[in-house]
Amino acid sequence: MSVPTVMIDAGVDTVEHICADLHAAADPDNATPMAVYMQGHFEFLGVSAPERRRLSKPLLTWAKTADPDELLDVCLRLWDHPARECQYTAMDALRSGARNLRADDLDAIARCIMMTPWWDTVDSLAIHTVGTMVQQHPELVDQMDEWIGSDDLWIARSAILHQVTYDDRTDAKRLFSYCEQRMHDTDFFIRKAIGWALREYANTDPAAVSAFVQRHQNALSGLSRREALKHL
Repeated sequence: MSVPTVMIDAGVDTVEHICADLHAAADPDNATPMAVYMQGHFEFLGVSAPERRRLSKPLLTWAKTADPDELLDVCLRLWDHPARECQYTAMDALRSGARNLRADDLDAIARCIMMTPWWDTVDSLAIHTVGTMVQQHPELVDQMDEWIGSDDLWIARSAILHQVTYDDRTDAKRLFSYCEQRMHDTDFFIRKAIGWALREYANTDPAAVSAFVQRHQNALSGLSRREALKHL
């Protein structure tokens, strides 16, 4: 696959080459259980993650230094393909190129989050793409403050999760504020995200997380509390 050469134009040909390779590697025996695991929401080819990444390695290498406009064009075109593996490839490419994305590109990432959304793509975009972009462009915290109040649960979940890998760089005040703003939400994915974000921050400041859960034990869902305190 001569992706690096084709990528100069970053057009339809590139996307078709990638998706053609994925289709050629399709394994129907794997496709059915993969679809079942995702509750039948998506069409799968049955390509394993290691094989998918092997096939897309030239794209992922290119993405690390790609022009942001070209990268976003390719990824959005990949996302238009019904096969979930094509969308996963776009997700991987955005992770590879996240450090080069501009602050203004966050709108395009939000579009990816909301296209065929489920936890399998949203969480990677939130943590590895949005999280990296906010670190690169601190002014984007203002948009995270808007996202947490979104009626779109996946946008709100992304705001909660974007600091998951920050460790001691976590803005704890903002994290706790986001959890407070959404802790009355009845949606499973929001409740799970609150617990997950708190659990990860507990690796850095367990006392602060314990105190937060104790302070809000009547408001936080059981799921959020269990997840937050899982390793304490």
